Amino acid sequence: MKRLYLYFTLTALLTLFANVLLFAQPALLENKKSVPKTKDMFSRIADSAKKQFEEKNLNWPPQSLYIRSFKYDRLLELWVKNNAEDGYKLFKTYHVCMQSGSIGPKRSEGDNQVPEGFYYINEFNPNSNYHLSLGLNYPNASDKVLSNSVKPGGDIYIHGNCVSTGCIAIQDMPIEEVYVIAALVKANGQDFIPVHIFPVKYDNEKSLNYLTESIKGSQVVHKFILNIKSVFDFFEEYKQIPVIIVNKKGEYVIN
Repeated sequence: MKRLYLYFTLTALLTLFANVLLFAQPALLENKKSVPKTKDMFSRIADSAKKQFEEKNLNWPPQSLYIRSFKYDRLLELWVKNNAEDGYKLFKTYHVCMQSGSIGPKRSEGDNQVPEGFYYINEFNPNSNYHLSLGLNYPNASDKVLSNSVKPGGDIYIHGNCVSTGCIAIQDMPIEEVYVIAALVKANGQDFIPVHIFPVKYDNEKSLNYLTESIKGSQVVHKFILNIKSVFDFFEEYKQIPVIIVNKKGEYVIN
């Protein structure tokens, strides 16, 4: 009976999300080929993800999703939980096959930098030129203060394929899994799926040494790096995401 309930719950979620895509994104109606592609993908990937969740003793489908990415380490992590009281648990770590730029935040259009800071998914694009893509809300409130006021840049995505001009590319098969899990979580009520992008994995000695060398002589970048590290430290200790606000200087503040 429990399996039957899960089946119908998953079916309902898939139907709901398919309807959201059809009505919220007219591009799907214009490109009929994308509809069966997405429908087949959801069925295939959801079944595979469910089995992986069960193997790791994680509840399916998850109620909450948190994504972390580390630029130098070229990693993208998916963390999940099933209620507000639970701590997040790591589902999977993906390899970032390509990303442009160097250590430090994105500050202007054309700098090819992957942003650093705290974002959320604001777009699901099944018609991406890079297979599938999840848009990020860059520039966020901090970026609008600290970046080029006229041309801060934009169109930052997590996507498939293996090319990047400021985006996070994880190839086609991984983006399918990330895309479907994110879509199910959103359809299940999580309107804002956080995506935190850090320069390095601070608890990795090699990465931390690289970071130290990279930011020598740049007080501005050094200050920014320390600022966002506080959120990494909080999550590592509590496995919860702190409330983050942006002050008038564009600095992140844990509230």
